[in-house]
Amino acid sequence: MSRVGKNPVPIPSGVTVDLKGQALKVKGKRGELSLVVHDDVEVAQTAEGLTFKPRGDSRRARMQWGTARNLARNMVRGVSDGFTINLEINGVGYRAQADAKNLKLQLGFSHDVEVPIPAGIQIKAVKPTEIEITGADRQRVGQLASEIRSLRPPEPYKGKGIKYSTETIRRKEGKKK
Repeated sequence: MSRVGKNPVPIPSGVTVDLKGQALKVKGKRGELSLVVHDDVEVAQTAEGLTFKPRGDSRRARMQWGTARNLARNMVRGVSDGFTINLEINGVGYRAQADAKNLKLQLGFSHDVEVPIPAGIQIKAVKPTEIEITGADRQRVGQLASEIRSLRPPEPYKGKGIKYSTETIRRKEGKKK
């Protein structure tokens, strides 16, 4: 039995939800997101918000129940508040610059690395060593942050590289004489 799926998804003011069959559209001040809910899950819009129930008693239906509820919750939260991931760059000469279409990174390579910024996502270089990624779609924000981090992941000896601001790097001791 899903504990997550039992809870309704509250809809804050300023967010409109359009439910047609299994197609769910959520619109707010930060944009519009859509989702096709799995056929094993039944969605209903009530006074409390969106409620989810499994259509059958199969294991697959119960698994999709909690997943569908959390996907809808992330959509509602994304169009109302948005999601933000902060990255930190550590290393001598490592820096970032953001303009409207590209994020330009200097990561110790012989060339600068340019990352195109997808539509619906904003990137700010708060400092030359800090990047802020913001958007309404949680999956796309996390995916872009992961791709940027993979360009130069942090190494355990000096801690050089790109890391999440919430991440801690376990440091190793260097070689001894």
